[in-house]
Amino acid sequence: MTEVEWTEKYKRKVLNGSSAIKKIKRGSRIFLGTGCGVPYHLVHELAKHAGEMADNEIVHLLTLGDTPSAEPEFQAHFRHNTFFVSENIREAVSEGRADYSPIMLSDIPRLFRTKRMPLDVALIQVSPPDRHGYCSLGISVDITKAGAESADLVVAQVNERMPLTHGDSFFSVKDIDYLVPHNEPLREYHSVDVDETIDRIGSYVARLIENESTLELGIGALPQAVATNLLETGVKDLGVHTEMFSDSLIPLIENEVVTNRKKSLHKDKVIASFAMGTKKLYDYVYDNPMFHFHDTAYVNDPHVIGQNKKMIAINSALEIDLTGQVCADSIGHKFYSGIGGQVDFIRGASRSQGGKAIITMLSTAMDGEVSRIVPRLSEGAGVVTTRGDVDVVITEYGLAILHGKTIRERVLSLIAIAHPKFRNELLEAAKTMHYVFEDQVPFQVRETYFPIEYESSATFKAEDGSVRVLLRLTRPDDSDRIKDLFYDLSEESVYFRFLAPLRAIPRSTLQDFYDVDADRDVSIVAVVEPDEEDASERIIGAGRFLLNRSTNEAEFALLVKDEFQGMGVGRFIFEHLVKIAKSKGIGTFLAIVHPQNQPMIRFLMKYGQIIESHLSLEDDEYVFKLKL
Repeated sequence: MTEVEWTEKYKRKVLNGSSAIKKIKRGSRIFLGTGCGVPYHLVHELAKHAGEMADNEIVHLLTLGDTPSAEPEFQAHFRHNTFFVSENIREAVSEGRADYSPIMLSDIPRLFRTKRMPLDVALIQVSPPDRHGYCSLGISVDITKAGAESADLVVAQVNERMPLTHGDSFFSVKDIDYLVPHNEPLREYHSVDVDETIDRIGSYVARLIENESTLELGIGALPQAVATNLLETGVKDLGVHTEMFSDSLIPLIENEVVTNRKKSLHKDKVIASFAMGTKKLYDYVYDNPMFHFHDTAYVNDPHVIGQNKKMIAINSALEIDLTGQVCADSIGHKFYSGIGGQVDFIRGASRSQGGKAIITMLSTAMDGEVSRIVPRLSEGAGVVTTRGDVDVVITEYGLAILHGKTIRERVLSLIAIAHPKFRNELLEAAKTMHYVFEDQVPFQVRETYFPIEYESSATFKAEDGSVRVLLRLTRPDDSDRIKDLFYDLSEESVYFRFLAPLRAIPRSTLQDFYDVDADRDVSIVAVVEPDEEDASERIIGAGRFLLNRSTNEAEFALLVKDEFQGMGVGRFIFEHLVKIAKSKGIGTFLAIVHPQNQPMIRFLMKYGQIIESHLSLEDDEYVFKLKL
């Protein structure tokens, strides 16, 4: 239907912007559409008529660009009430000229529909009506549909550039009181450039995403980094269920990384509530049946989210304390953003079969002068995600899995992904609060405990099938898993490894496994990779070498759980140690072996690089030197 046709058909409802705004009474609560779907022509007309307004409350979620009604000069006429403190309203909220209402995004539509927050007016933006008299809310369904359905007076800016979208995005002209024809470009959102640090975080996130996962993928540099890394991992058949998305989704679809074919809910569809991006994105979703838009009462419902198999929720934080409390909406007393959909998706993903709820953040703020991982949250900082909800936390230094962990394990895991210059300061604070043992050794590793170059994986045949084993650097939070390994060993294996008949493993010995600097002293563990049936991370073996710089010789040791011996796991660990040692320029390995440890002696003989061997009569030990 052309503009001439629909304006003629609905001419009794057609007004210009000025006339439509004049229909709003003083003291009214006015709802504004969201994000790039904000009806900016109506917003500016509202500001122009400020002199005719008084005590009007403007309610909205996320707005972009200039918001003249929030300026100090309009205080007597308008007061903004936002569910999300975006950049254009942050100063007004901070100065007390605007309000912030913290609430889960999934709850806002019900707030309107139950009249707990009654709306007098809704200012929305729609596509032109079709031949059936339906307009599309286009890229902004989110809370906009509920706002429009609940308001007493609905004024719609009809914009030919608003794309028609599928799903629950349609709104009948019968339910619109006034139509304001005004074509203008939709506001565009351009992500900031992805730097090396953000890309590293994106790579850690991408490594957690398996085939056939369903993603919550938002906007900004981090989603862009995740998407770019996903293109390189070879993962396939991903789906999308997200409150919002941007241009970063397009390459994933075009390269068939995202197909939605394997989704357990809404197969073949991207489910979202709004989109923010460039004109390319808006053109891409126009009349595209792959994209279905619904309101946040549905999209953000944890019960709905949890029905997606392998749901991956990716959210961000401003600050996290050592117990796992996540602050995501304020910097101290100053409100910075909002609760948004973080808790909705974290709780939904945690209920999903094989799901993961991920919190991401840079390890520092203020140009590296302040740690974002802190002993306790800043005064006034709000907890968005509780320590009971938190699952995985990722910084540029790695990832910490916190769900179901003790405070001690959480503390060690989080310190391991903090910036290196703050780690031991955090450890001392944790000791003061009795979160960890008083004799907990300091953190020696100067960079990350998650170096990709130290990792390797392989599949081994076992009696009941096959097992996938990952080798990685040993971390301080591994102590309990190493203790479990020790108590699963036979007495003979314990004796051969420690050269003493230990009945218990001292804490100092446990700490010795990870008390390394990852330079001259390297310790790795062999971990059975978790699967859907067994989500625990079990350590089944360990390997270590310690370099003597004066001789350029490194003493090494191996340990493999009894039931995994004879499968090749020990050789896998050894060859990985050799690879790491060679990368550091080490020329010789030194092994000290008990004479009765025939399996180890045969292993070394089979390796075939022995340049020297002798029996130490004083210690009753064999000493082997191997050329690398």
